Amino acid sequence: MTDSKRFGGKVTLVTGGAGNIGLATAQRLAASGSAIALLDLAGDKLDEAVRTVAAAGVTARGYGCDVTDAAGVQAVVDRVAADFGQIDFLFNNAGYQGAFAPVQDYPVEDFARVMTINVCGAFHVLRAVSRHMVARKFGRIVNTASMAGVGGPPNMAAYGASKFAIIGLTQTASKDLAPYNIRVNAISPAFMGPGFMWDRQVELQARVGSQYFSTDPKVVAEQMINSVPMRRYGDIKEIPGVVEFLLGDDSSYMTGVNLPIAGGIL
Repeated sequence: MTDSKRFGGKVTLVTGGAGNIGLATAQRLAASGSAIALLDLAGDKLDEAVRTVAAAGVTARGYGCDVTDAAGVQAVVDRVAADFGQIDFLFNNAGYQGAFAPVQDYPVEDFARVMTINVCGAFHVLRAVSRHMVARKFGRIVNTASMAGVGGPPNMAAYGASKFAIIGLTQTASKDLAPYNIRVNAISPAFMGPGFMWDRQVELQARVGSQYFSTDPKVVAEQMINSVPMRRYGDIKEIPGVVEFLLGDDSSYMTGVNLPIAGGIL
């Protein structure tokens, strides 16, 4: 249950806004009264996401954006600020999981792609949005990291490295922006499902054929779930409330923090 007036008058920018986590979080924040700017690659998914969020009765707009293009990101963020008059909150969520392979065989091109999207892309958005927040001396930012950035997973060199980087970026940005009344925190989901990302991870870990997982995807799924103290994967719907907490006043003395959403994995 959310307070429909909690974020009334606020504007939230969500990257990866047409994806599962981005859209679910945008809906949660809209239910609390925030206007929403959804950034994602232009297309039908973005258009549908905007319609879904707008159904909550708030202003919602979509912006086609490639986060790897620094100049393009700055232009889109400037347009969001002009369209809405301000940017109060940022959910910096766009990302790419990448290939699954042991480090000695990991494809060079994919490593670069993961780092460009997950690290450079997150930085581009953080930099552009924080400029507007600094000018107003107010802002709340949540970056999407991962438990892959807390304990490096096998066969995911690029994704793990990128999420370690996001946690470090969060900590540094929190110090740089604290003098301007801007808080910067991160979330780290672990195994989330059901859906495409869960199925993809299970199938590709099985395909690698490492000592860590079976070659049978059904067994891999059991192995992953059995590594979680709560013995289940997380629901996408268990993420937005944590983001809302970090954006709201209940976390007013928290910055530079990475919160696991991980069923007890530490």
